Order: sequence, then C-alpha cells, then structure tokens
Amino acid sequence: MTTFLASLSSCPRDFWLAFGFLTRLPGRLPGPPSRPAEPGRLGPALRLAPLVGLVVGVCGALVSWLALGGLGLPPWPAALLTVGATVWVTGALHEDGLADLADGFGGAFERSRKLAIMRDSRIGAYGVLALILSIGLRGAALAALAGPETAAAVLIAAHSLSRGLLAPVMLVLAPARDDGLAAAAGRPGLTDALTAVALALALAALAVGLGLALGFALAALAAAAVTAAIAARQVGGYTGDVLGAVQQTAETAALLTAAALLT
Repeated sequence: MTTFLASLSSCPRDFWLAFGFLTRLPGRLPGPPSRPAEPGRLGPALRLAPLVGLVVGVCGALVSWLALGGLGLPPWPAALLTVGATVWVTGALHEDGLADLADGFGGAFERSRKLAIMRDSRIGAYGVLALILSIGLRGAALAALAGPETAAAVLIAAHSLSRGLLAPVMLVLAPARDDGLAAAAGRPGLTDALTAVALALALAALAVGLGLALGFALAALAAAAVTAAIAARQVGGYTGDVLGAVQQTAETAALLTAAALLT
C-alpha cells in the first residue's frame, strides 16, 4: 500500500517529466519551480507516456479538424498537415530515432559501428527512406479515413498506444550502451510497464471503442515487438533511437489498421 501511494503521489511530477522529454511544448508542475528530476527517474515516468500521447493526438486532431472542416482541404493535404503538426509537437524526437536506427542498422555490420552511426547527427540514405515511408504511410492512412471526427479518434488512439509500448520495451530489453540517455534514464519496473499498457488501452478504448482499440493495440504491439527483436539482434538492446523507432512503427501500424478497418 505504501509503495502504491508513493507511486500515486509521484504521478504529477512524473507526467511533467515525461511530457517535457517527449514534447517541445512548455509545461511544468504548478507552484514553485520543481526540483531537477532524480537520476534514473525518466524510465519509470514513461508509465504515463500514454497521457503525453493523448496530448499529441489531440493536437493532431485539432489540425485535422481545421484542415478538413474549417479550410475544406482535400484528404491528402489535410493528412500531411496533421502528421506535420504531430512531428512539430514532439520536436521530431521519434522521427530522429527512426532515421538514426535505419542508418545504423543499414549502414554497418559490426555492432560497435552500428551504434556509432546511430549517434552521428548526420542523416544518410537509409534514414531518409525510413522517414519518407513513415510519413507517407501515416499520411496515406489518415487520408483514407472518413471525416475529421474519425481521424481525431484514431489519432488519439494511435498516439496513446504507441507511447504505451515504450516502457514494456525498456523492461524486456537491456540498454545497448553503458552511457547515453537511455542508460541514464533508468528502467521501468513491471508495474510501470503494465500501467503504461493499461493506460494506453483505456485511452484508446475511450477514443474508438474497445473492439477497435484491441485491434489497433495488437497491430501496434506486433510492430513494436518486431522492432525490438531486430534491435536486440543488431545491437543487443535498446537506445533512445530504438525507442523512437518503436514509437514510429507502432503508430504507423495502428494507423494502417484503422485505415483497413474503417474504410
């Protein structure tokens, strides 16, 4: 009971920690300036990452609503503007991870070389192609959906579910490096991972209904599992870039599933 109450009391601080890391939007705890987060707290705080996904999804939904309903744009321009809005809200954090992972895994054979390429800020051909595919597939899926109401619900579900899988991946895999942000972030426990999954599924169910939420979740889970398995084989664990790629593949899988089921 004491552990549960301590975890509950830390929720506001952990939410703002996850929110500040996963988005570029301003925000902090109300009241006096919060103390610096203790080392190793970010990983456990990602149990609340689905709530950050809810915020990102709502931002995308507002842009979709304005583009489709307010400006009367055709589906494709509206979809690309919507994807662009979610990329801006997150500071392209996850897209950067996907591009770095693609360059590292595609550009070298040795584990050490893969990790070095992933740490390099420059982008290569594999990274460019990965981003084109990611943005194109997400845009195509959104363009196929009928109306801003459907797009809004699907965006909230996809962004919540994809971020709900970050903590489980960190639980199952080990950090691929001894240094770096992923290693310093700390690892979530089993309760943190289960909380993230349950919260993500609850938010998705509220947005699209339980049946569709389960379908989206299975697709997102499959994509995240494949990405994590590839990372384990290629570099022996997760890095920040791997987590970014997990979010991207899971979100894309959820959106494509929505397009398949709702059109």
